[in-house]
Amino acid sequence: MRPTRPVPGALWVAALVLALAACDREASPVKPAAEPATAPAGTRAATGTVLTVAQRDPDFTTLVSAIQTAGMEGTLNGAGPFTVFAPTNAAFEKVPAERRDALALPEGAADLRRLLTYHVVPGRLDGAVLSQRIQAGGGSMSLTTMQGGTLTARISADGAIALTDAAGDVSRVVEADITASNGVIHGVDTVMSPG
Repeated sequence: MRPTRPVPGALWVAALVLALAACDREASPVKPAAEPATAPAGTRAATGTVLTVAQRDPDFTTLVSAIQTAGMEGTLNGAGPFTVFAPTNAAFEKVPAERRDALALPEGAADLRRLLTYHVVPGRLDGAVLSQRIQAGGGSMSLTTMQGGTLTARISADGAIALTDAAGDVSRVVEADITASNGVIHGVDTVMSPG
């Protein structure tokens, strides 16, 4: 992925709020994963909580800024375990600027928390476990998020894990199994909508 240029926190938060509030439902091209999300060779181990691991990853700077804006640091530094489907910076760039800006405003804090908790599933579900449960479920499995909504996980034709959100949009896992002391992170290519 291309490196991202740091942007002042308020601008990122404002951009994120607007983007998330007016999520663009137009289809956008999806970059295929470099390798299937379930490949053990792609596993990246790290120490620290899911939040501290994300803070050290240059692909998750927008997500980390949103987590801080939403006041969710304590939750994601908690005992867990958590499975975080973490939108990359490129995923946030797909969200319209107006939506990102709206979510960054103080009045958008509740919507931002709702959106972010929709990307977190209680429990530690690495790529191998997800794949096994999808196969055992006849090709799909339902995941209940911290927000209370549902994601549907499937294996795509190329072996990547794909998640369908409440709006029917599909996000792909582009990097699986970034481990943390209190869970696992899977980088996804689209910000998912709880509806």
